[in-house]
Amino acid sequence: MAAKRDYYEVLGVNRDADDDVIKKAYRKLAMKHHPDRNLDDKSAEGKFKEAKEAYEILSDAQKRAAYDQHGHAGVDPSMGAGRGAGSFSDAFGDIFGDIFGQAQGRGRSGVYRGADLRYNLEITLEQAARGTETKIRIPTHESCETCNGTGAKPGTKPKACPTCDGQGQVRMQQGFFSVQQTCPKCHGSGKIIPDPCQSCHGVGRVKKQKTLSVKIPAGVDEGDRIRLSGEGEPGLNGGPTGDLYVQMQVKPHAVFQREGNDLHCEMPVSFTTAALGGEIDIPTLDGQAKIRIPHETQSGKVFRLRGKGIKGVRSHTHGDLLCHVVVETPINLTEKQKTLLHEFEALSQKDSDRHNPRAKGWMDKVREFFASA
Repeated sequence: MAAKRDYYEVLGVNRDADDDVIKKAYRKLAMKHHPDRNLDDKSAEGKFKEAKEAYEILSDAQKRAAYDQHGHAGVDPSMGAGRGAGSFSDAFGDIFGDIFGQAQGRGRSGVYRGADLRYNLEITLEQAARGTETKIRIPTHESCETCNGTGAKPGTKPKACPTCDGQGQVRMQQGFFSVQQTCPKCHGSGKIIPDPCQSCHGVGRVKKQKTLSVKIPAGVDEGDRIRLSGEGEPGLNGGPTGDLYVQMQVKPHAVFQREGNDLHCEMPVSFTTAALGGEIDIPTLDGQAKIRIPHETQSGKVFRLRGKGIKGVRSHTHGDLLCHVVVETPINLTEKQKTLLHEFEALSQKDSDRHNPRAKGWMDKVREFFASA
């Protein structure tokens, strides 16, 4: 397996970059490598996921601190991610705790916080810009009503584990060291259930679906997260419930592309309007707007409509709408249209340098190139 790149290197930011710099760097990469915008580039999806992973870590203060101190091991679930800076101590605390008499609270009571969950919510650009409220259904585990969460059949009770005497841990002697580890019989709970509940099979929880209402603030962007406190997985043995993070995924739009708080769109302009000028209607998120096209407008010209973009969650003003002119070449011409264009071309060629200055400049550069070759 290839080694992971440094998250700061992935986003192209310094290690002391603030949250705004990190977010802007992620937005730029997400726009560039989004799979829906790079259908022919097989590597785009991998680059998009890499940037997304880096942003998820560096945008979270606790995870960023763990990463800064321990690198990828500090945020890798397989290496104890989520325990922060204390993960090294936790890993070896059982051994050194017995030597120096330092009691280790973790695991003795078998009480664990529930895991955090993530839900990817796909929304439209309009919903992201204006905000909305939606409902989501997520799988969850709830306390079994039959046994009230004990895991034991009604009328019976769990018993203390005979292997660890209800402590949840057992002690083993290894040379000079007294090693304390989780009890293999009760898995740290300190209890066993001789007669399990038939509804939950002794687990104390049952799987269900629950519906949650999510309020999406106006201005959210791709990758933004909304935290629903206490809606994650329930804890074990009375531990606190984890959180649910609803992560935004904005659908590609048929007309607009978002970049920060600005919107971009291509604006097809007829050959005649580009040459003679005119007024055209363009769409915005708030309805129609008119743009005056000056005569002799070239393809690629950008018109900026102030305040017609998106007002970000942390922004005080709206972004702009940038309209990129694309001069459209007419197709399916009639014979009369072709004749008129031929006449127009003949008239233009009589004073080509005046009517086609860009073509003249380009040809001059071509002649210079071949002359110097």
